[in-house]
Amino acid sequence: MSFENPTDPASANLPSVLEIPVLAIRNTVIFPVLAFPINVGRSKSIKAVEEALATEEKYLGIFAQRDPKTEDPEPSDLYQVGTVVKILKMVKVPGNKLNVIIQGLSRARIRQWKDDGGHLVAEIEPYKPEPASRDAEELMDTLRELAQKIIDLSPQIPAEASFLVRSIDEPGVLADIVASNLSIPPDEKQDLLETFPTHERMQKVIALLNKEIQVLELSNKIQTEVKGEMDKAQREYFLREQLKAIQKELGEVDERQEEFEELKRSIKRARMPKDVEEAAFKELKRMSRMSPGAAEYTVSRTYIDWLCELPWSITSKDRLDVNEAERILDEDHYGLEKVKQRILEFLAVRKLKQDMKGPILCLVGPPGVGKTSLAKSVARALGRKMVRIALGGVRDEAEIRGHRRTYIGSMPGKIIKGMKKAGSNNPVFVLDEIDKLGADYRGDPSSALLEVLDPEQNDSFTDHYLDVSFDLSKVLFVATANVPDTIPGPLRDRMEIIRIAGYTHQEKTQIARRYLWKECLDDHGLTDDMVTLPDATLDKVIESYTQEAGVRGLKRELAAVCRWCAREIAAGKREPGFEVSPELLEEMRGPIHYWKEVAERTAVPGVATGLAWTATGGEILFIEATKMKGKGGMTLTGSLGDVMKESVSVARSYIRSMADELGIDDKDFESLDLHVHVPSGAIPKDGPSAGVTMITAITSLLTGAKVDPTVAMTGEITLRGAVLPIGGVKEKVLAAHRAGIKTVLLPDKNRKDLVEVPDEIKNELSFHFVSRLEEVLDVALGSDAIASARSRLALKRQQEAAAKEATPAPSPQA
Repeated sequence: MSFENPTDPASANLPSVLEIPVLAIRNTVIFPVLAFPINVGRSKSIKAVEEALATEEKYLGIFAQRDPKTEDPEPSDLYQVGTVVKILKMVKVPGNKLNVIIQGLSRARIRQWKDDGGHLVAEIEPYKPEPASRDAEELMDTLRELAQKIIDLSPQIPAEASFLVRSIDEPGVLADIVASNLSIPPDEKQDLLETFPTHERMQKVIALLNKEIQVLELSNKIQTEVKGEMDKAQREYFLREQLKAIQKELGEVDERQEEFEELKRSIKRARMPKDVEEAAFKELKRMSRMSPGAAEYTVSRTYIDWLCELPWSITSKDRLDVNEAERILDEDHYGLEKVKQRILEFLAVRKLKQDMKGPILCLVGPPGVGKTSLAKSVARALGRKMVRIALGGVRDEAEIRGHRRTYIGSMPGKIIKGMKKAGSNNPVFVLDEIDKLGADYRGDPSSALLEVLDPEQNDSFTDHYLDVSFDLSKVLFVATANVPDTIPGPLRDRMEIIRIAGYTHQEKTQIARRYLWKECLDDHGLTDDMVTLPDATLDKVIESYTQEAGVRGLKRELAAVCRWCAREIAAGKREPGFEVSPELLEEMRGPIHYWKEVAERTAVPGVATGLAWTATGGEILFIEATKMKGKGGMTLTGSLGDVMKESVSVARSYIRSMADELGIDDKDFESLDLHVHVPSGAIPKDGPSAGVTMITAITSLLTGAKVDPTVAMTGEITLRGAVLPIGGVKEKVLAAHRAGIKTVLLPDKNRKDLVEVPDEIKNELSFHFVSRLEEVLDVALGSDAIASARSRLALKRQQEAAAKEATPAPSPQA
């Protein structure tokens, strides 16, 4: 079927079966025509070439890989049809590679692979050409005509190709030469190589040539149209330049020229950096060559306007009086000493070092503690302008860096827009809710913020729209977040985290008196003379109608009180000057919403009070355990996470291992089923810090000892009975105080964290620092309770032993 290449007489002498080395090639197919060079670099391929050169005939089989990514191909990775070639010349080149010139001889098919270890060897069967069909001449004429047309349409094909096509008389050779020069994928070339009938192969090549001609004709048509448009634009430019010269001679004023002169003055007034000014003038020069009706004209004008309106060299003067700044911060916010101290430190250093870079602060705390309003107060204390951008839900990287000007309606990102709005290059820039950034197929905004929030890089921040550097090093960035864990690590590493815990009862009282109550009165048209709010009523609002770390809910409740009072006065039901008593408060707001239920919830064995940290501050957490007859099973409910479930397993294992010391009968673990539940089942819960509470609840259940209702605890546990440190100590202690707890059990290694707890809270609570679970149980259950449980267990075992001795042994049966 297949042919021998008439361009080389050696092909006529090929035996019917050959055992020769095989060379695997990638991304191309070798046809049995002409002579051409190939580069050989892989070790197996080099060995195959050297093996072929060692023979007298110098035959080599070349077969294409199915997957070009395969570095060390096996026989199964190669196509079964390839080409037998003869090596004409081999030259070694630097890099341990070979340059080999080969002569194609014949198509061939693999009959059998041989094992040679170092390289591929196969037994192959060359194919003889079939006789030409009667219509071969007609197909050859068509093939020549189409090939000539492609040569005429493609300037990159040399004129000598036309002579080569006309000089070949063999149909199969002509088809292979044309096929080898077509710009088609390797798999399509492999299909042509595997098409042995000459007639069918020529028809396939003709179809591919027709497709190639259509592409070339379309390409030439597009180039002709583009050239025509360019000629038209050049003609318009030439006529416009002539018009300018005529107007200049006549002394007429060109409105466009005036516009350009005004833009030049704006660029100069903006006092841009040199490279930015050059970019602006370059764009202005480009704009002057455009027609005012062109779409690009508006794009260029908008771009230049943005460059001119940015505060490249406008800097607001800082208020460097540290005492005055401290007064302003204290006037606006009560408490928050750590944040105020950090701002005053920055101001002091700024006073001593004028070229100091702005810090990157991140205020982390529950909602309603004043993070955003504190940033506004910082701007007022420094005498700077403030810009705020909300990052919650932002998912597109272009919202930070802007869109490139190639897009229709493109604009700069939020950072550059904020700088323009501020009107100075050193504002206080608030990045609100930075922990709620998203990411999707449009990019990752948090990655775009890495450059913005890096003091070593943000002096050359590049917005995609501007495409020039803008200096952000003088900006004081203040980010806010509820939870730091959702902020990506690299971004969190660039910021100085300042944690703001919830407010104490005393702090809430002061904030309400100093700010919230006055603000609510003003908002509702009331004054202090019209409505009086006694301390007892305010305490009741804080304790019974709100339960939060911040003061946002407190403000809502006070606003509701003001609305009720305004309605009463407006309707004439009450005279101005009345007092809102605690009894009247319940009439206004209905029954109380929250109450201290610790004593009630822990009045039975099996209930212990834990402390938990949430994004909204600290909370108390009840752990309930109960038992029933069964086979030693364990049930866990309350939307517990994997870590919390593991804490229950650790608690059960520890209690069982220490059953005798705790006064618990080991048989109970086999005859009873335990059920551990954490109320508020709709709320997911996880974390290891409830471990000590789990052990206390289960031990209380199995010993019958009640947990002290005024004790709350937190800490991670281990199987060997150690208590490990936890986080969120301040928030948890504040939650315990709000709930009426009197004694708090903390891991011994958390002793240092009590420094952050306000003194008035520490004075009202008793703290026990524990390192072993035995200490936890002694405080929570009482050492007497554990001793009583051991005594009861010993008595029970004595009674069981006595009953066993009194029972007569069964008599033997015959």
